[in-house]
Amino acid sequence: MDLKIKDVADLLNVSETTIRRWLVDGKIPAYRINHQYRFSRIEIEDWVLKHKLGKSQDDYTSPFNGQASKAEKGAENGTKGGIKQYGLYRAIHKGNVLTNVAGSTKEEVIKNTTRIIAKDFNLDADVLSELLLDRENLQPTALNNGIGIPHTRDFVMNAHHDVVVIVFPKKPIAYGALDGLPVHTLFFLFACEDKRHLHLLAKIAHLSNQDKTLELLQSKPDKETVLDYVKNWESSILKVQTE
Repeated sequence: MDLKIKDVADLLNVSETTIRRWLVDGKIPAYRINHQYRFSRIEIEDWVLKHKLGKSQDDYTSPFNGQASKAEKGAENGTKGGIKQYGLYRAIHKGNVLTNVAGSTKEEVIKNTTRIIAKDFNLDADVLSELLLDRENLQPTALNNGIGIPHTRDFVMNAHHDVVVIVFPKKPIAYGALDGLPVHTLFFLFACEDKRHLHLLAKIAHLSNQDKTLELLQSKPDKETVLDYVKNWESSILKVQTE
């Protein structure tokens, strides 16, 4: 799927000017068609997973930080921005939070998780785990700080909503993370379309790059606690302007 500058700016919650500056600086992967920039969905996905976006503007900018105005908070009543604003909250609400899932390896935890969740998708657990592990073989989906986001490149939900299932393994597991740390929290991501997949991927990456979030996740909270935390965080989101 080819994306335009406007698409990437919207998905990453930054201005188009920011994207253009990153292009000039060579900080984001892109190619040109008829003198216009285009972006590969797969390349942008890998870029997000490698944490090319940091906590501060000195480290490329943290797109999902800031305080929303009253007008923007009121946008939840049907506008495009409002629909996305609570997208992660909705996806977790449709999904689940699973605690102490058994497994001493990445493969075991993924297979044990799919046995639990596959019935909710009316899918074969073995097929689902194979798709997830195929993606891991291409590149581990671990972020820094003990977080992983298992997902597939091609699978989309046969529904009109996205699903995120948060899994806390019994013990942290080796996951091939860039910082070498074992993973203690997995966000299984299943989106119903490519653009929503990328938006949720970027949002999870930035949510999990905050000290308060990491402290909460390491306590293995229940679903209600997670939903309350995520909803409060998403309500504070304001598009970052860095012109």
